[in-house]
Parts: sequence; structure tokens; C-alpha cells
Amino acid sequence: MPGLVVFGRRWAIGSDDFVLPGAFELFVRLLWWIGILALYAVHKGRFNCPGGGLLHSYLLVLLILLAAIICALSALVYVSMQGTISNPGPRKSLPKLLYTRLLLYVPEFIWAVVGAVWVSDSSVQCEKTVINVIMGTVIASWVIIIFTIIGVVIVFDPLGGKKTFYLTNSVSRNLESSQSGQLLYNVKNTATRVWEKRIRLLCCCIVQDDDHRVAFTSIAELFRTYFSDTDLVPSDIAAGLTLLHQEQDKMESCPKEPEEVLCHSPSSLVADDLDVELENAAHYMLFAAAAYGWPYYIYTNPFTALCKLNGDCCRHRTADSDITGSDRHNFHFGSILRITGLQYRDFIHISFHNKIYEIPFFVALDHKKEAIVVAVRGTLSFEDILTDLSADCEDLTLEDVLENGFVHKGITQAANYIYQKLINDGILNQAFTIAPEYKLVIVGHSLGGGTASILAIMLRNSFPTLRCYAFSPPGGLLSKSLADYTKRFIVSVIVGKDLVARLSMPNMEDLKRRIVRIVANCNRPKYQILLHGCWYEVFGGDPDNFPTELDGRNQDALTQPLLAEESLMVHRSPSYNTLEGESHFNSPPQYPRLYLPGKVIHIVEESSSRRWCSSDIKYTARWSTEAVFSSILISPKMITDHMPDVVLKALNSLSQEHRSCISCQTRECNTNVV
Repeated sequence: MPGLVVFGRRWAIGSDDFVLPGAFELFVRLLWWIGILALYAVHKGRFNCPGGGLLHSYLLVLLILLAAIICALSALVYVSMQGTISNPGPRKSLPKLLYTRLLLYVPEFIWAVVGAVWVSDSSVQCEKTVINVIMGTVIASWVIIIFTIIGVVIVFDPLGGKKTFYLTNSVSRNLESSQSGQLLYNVKNTATRVWEKRIRLLCCCIVQDDDHRVAFTSIAELFRTYFSDTDLVPSDIAAGLTLLHQEQDKMESCPKEPEEVLCHSPSSLVADDLDVELENAAHYMLFAAAAYGWPYYIYTNPFTALCKLNGDCCRHRTADSDITGSDRHNFHFGSILRITGLQYRDFIHISFHNKIYEIPFFVALDHKKEAIVVAVRGTLSFEDILTDLSADCEDLTLEDVLENGFVHKGITQAANYIYQKLINDGILNQAFTIAPEYKLVIVGHSLGGGTASILAIMLRNSFPTLRCYAFSPPGGLLSKSLADYTKRFIVSVIVGKDLVARLSMPNMEDLKRRIVRIVANCNRPKYQILLHGCWYEVFGGDPDNFPTELDGRNQDALTQPLLAEESLMVHRSPSYNTLEGESHFNSPPQYPRLYLPGKVIHIVEESSSRRWCSSDIKYTARWSTEAVFSSILISPKMITDHMPDVVLKALNSLSQEHRSCISCQTRECNTNVV
């Protein structure tokens, strides 16, 4: 719903967001009031101690003040429970109640000061119990006041005061075109600056140069554009996500059509090819995981890693010229050695250097597979996050292959950095001088997987036999023409409902519209949605059947937005309101659709509980298409399915299962022969 407007500005909180925090404060205030009432009743007539007169007045006024606050909170919670997310009409009196509640903070603050003065007065000679209770009351008052101030800061919208930009279509049509253009430019400029300040604040701990400043502006523009056409507060998004998750689970529990099941039955030739690629992927995923260095090693071996790494730190290491960047105490290199099982002499080059668009990587000889492996690290620092979020598109022109194709800008710059190091610094020449008969394999996970894919495209002409394994790469990476081209030499591996593999600007736009649609058409109050959603996520159960305005509508009507949806999408925030009058439901996409690289192996859980606590997990794998990843799926595992240890576990499980099957078949054949 539109953000609450009080004190002449919009806030990042809805009028239906006071139910749960208000009920909690109401519970605390009731206990508090009962305790003070009991204290007053017990000591009534015994306030003759020095300072007792002030104590009597303090308790009496505090009881009246708490009673007034309890009444105001009760009314606030009751009104906030009315209506639905897209129907705030029954809550129209809430701003007045909110003003009343905030006004009561003034006497509460004054009385908290009076109580603090009384407690600290050395001349007071009343019972110790009474003094302790008053001290607890004073502390509780200050805690509530401080938390209220923190809450106000959190829900403060820096753009909420731009009331002059909150123009209806009729008003905007009366503006001169030059005035409206200037007004729109000012709104966009202000919003971009606000986002840029937020990003700078988050990245305050890193050294900032020109590249960072350009990235900040680009990312701020991206966020401003994405959030500019809706008026949803954070709790609306949370409610929308939990509704989408339950709706998605209901659809998944429906039996599949026979044709849908048959289409996933691969031929034996395709199955054999899949088994080979899964075995290779399980092997090379070790290199992709090792690129993370000591954080990954300690994460996967929390009890023994530090002891083992401390034992390695003083051992002999390769010459400093082979390693660039900081590796204090040899922890990174020691972790890479332990994860990969390689020797010191097997490493050609290791770079721990990390800046925006410049990510760590290493080049090593893999004698088991007779390959020169280039392993690129995934996201592990603020600089990497900035590289991820530099999601503008840029052209990538390939000689003798394609006229041009679109690619992710930040990841392409990271790939170009590694390309320059490999070619200009002669790293690959050195590797092939040592092992001329070996093939080139490029691997990476997450950001590293995307970078490895674009790096493979750049090196393809020079090394026609190269292979690339991209584990959980970002979804918005390559245009359709480039994605089809890479199917000859890149294999992407995706586990379950991995968010990052589905993360692209068109998919994010689709998710935004799905959230708006489902929250706008749900006929339940937000607090009920959130409470049931929390229970469902933690304890499971059946998805709730929330009635919606979509129930009973014919199929043709479902293609058009409802009035509530149009309200949330078009009648949007004063801070982000644009001056166009058209609906964004029918507007053309702002971003080109980008795809995953290469052929895609999708690994899913075959038999396990939907909850995190599942212990016995079996996986199945199949070749997939880009259509499977054209929508973001909401799940508790959408983040964990992306983690490198989960990907490695799934690949090892499938590889081990395949080896067991081959062993069983061999024994069966030998028995038949005998």
C-alpha cells in the first residue's frame, strides 16, 4: 500500500504495520501498569520517608500516563488491523491516533527525567525495593523512547518530503512540457543522489577511487529505476514474498501432466554425456571452491581448519613473484593447497589482488585431468559486490564469430582484467610451455562463474579446445546469440532454486509485478499474512488458501491489472512519481533479456523434506533450458542452494551414485559371464 503520510511527508511504513509492534508494546505496557499499580497499592499510606511525597505523585501520574498510552495503543492496533494491503480506507483515522500516541511521548519523556532525578537524589531514604522499581521504570521508559527513535530513523524516507512532485495525471497534463521535464529531471536526480549516498555509506570501509565513483553512480541509477514505479513499503514486499512462496508450493504439489514428465526422459546418449559432464564438474568444482581461500576452508572445516592452517603458515612457499596481492600468514594459499590436493610446484600464478572489476584468480596444472585450470573467485568482498551490481549492458564484439552481443558490464570488465593478465603477462604461455599437451579449462563459482564464462568467450579463438565450467553463474549474463554460441564449450551447473542463477533485471521486474499483483488482490490483513507466513517457513504445514479478488474471474480478465494493482504501480510514491500517465503493466521492458552461459545442468532434490533440517538428500540432474530460469522462485533454500559447499555436495553425491551404478553393472556382467 502507499507509504503512510504524517507530518506532511511519506514514510517507509504502512498504516497496517502497527499491529505486531503495537501489540508487543501494549503487552509490555499492561505488565508495567499492573506492576506499578501493585506497588502503589502495597505502599499506599506509607510514603512518609524522605522524598516519599514526590514518589507518591510520581507513581500516581505514571499510572494515569500509562493508562492513557495503553488506550492510545489499543486504538492504534485495532485500527491498524482493519482493511487489507490495497484497501487502506478503514484505516483512514490512523494518522490522528498516531499523532496522539506520539504526543504522549512528551509527558513520558518528562516523567522519565523526573524519575531519573528522584532515583539519583541521595536525600531519598525510602525502601530499597521501591527505589529499584522506580529505577526499572525509568530504564524501561528510556529504552522504549530510544527504540522509538531508532524506528523513526529506519522508516524515514529521505525523499518523502517531495510533496510537490506527487502529481496526479490531470495536474501533470496541465504543466508546460518544459516545466514537467525539469520537474521529472529533479525528481530522478534527487532519488539517484539518495541511493548513491546510501551505497557510499555501506562501502565507507573501502578505499574509493574514480572506478568506485562511476560504479556508485551506475548502481544508484539502477536502484532508482527499479524502485521508481511502485509504492510498496518493506512489509508489503515481505508479505508478497511469503504469499508467492505458498502459491508456488501449491503449484509444485499438483501432479504433472504426462507430456511434461515424458519431455524430461533423456536418451541414453544424452544421459551418458550428462554423466561425463557431472563427473568433470564435480572435479573442477574443487578448484572453483578453492579460489575462495581460507574463508571457504574454515567455513567447511570449522573445528580443524585453523589448526591445520597454522601448521602450514611457516612452511616453505613458492617465490613471491608467483603470487600477487596480500596473503598474510599464507592462509589463502595453504587453504587452496588443502582443498585442491595439489603441490606447490603445480601452481603457475596466484593473484589475491582485489579491487572493483579486478577479482582474484589462480592458474594451476591439474595432472589428473591433464588440464591447465584457470579458477576465478566468486563474490567475497564489497568490491566484488560492486562488480556484481554494475549490471548495465555493454556490447561484446567477437571477430569472425558474431557481429555483437550484450553482456553484463561489471563482469565483462572483470573478465577483461584477467584476460590482460593471462595474455599480456605471458601466464598462459608459461603454463603451456611446461605442459604443452594439456587442455585449457576455466572454472568459477557465482561471480567467478560469470567471469569465467566471458573470459572463455574471449579466449575461445586462441584456444579452440578450451572448456569452461560455470557453477551457479548470474542469470543476467549474456544475450541470446552469445548464450547459444557458448553451448559448444561452456557448461553451467545450477542447484535447486538458486536465486543468483535467476537474477536478471527482467526477472526482477517480473518478481516486482508478481508481488504487486498478489498483495493487491489478497483479501486478508497484512498481519495475518505475515504471522501465517512465519509459521509456514519455520514449521511447515499446508500453504494457506488466501482468498483473492482473482477468484472467480474469467481467464481474459486475468490479463488486465485490477484497480488495486494500478494504484500500487501507477499512483506511486511522491518521491518517485514520474510524470507519464501510462500504466507500467503494458510498457515495453527497460532492460534486454540476458541468459545463462552454455548448456545448463540443473540439479534438484529428488527425495527430501522441504525444510532445512532434512538429513537424507538425494539429487537428480538433467539438461535444462533457459526457460526454466526465467522466473525467480521463492524458497528458504534460494540462498543456500547457491553456496559453493552445497553445489560441491550435490555434484559429489551424483558422481558417487554414478560410480556405484557402474560398479554394480560390472559385477552383474561378470556374474552373467560366469
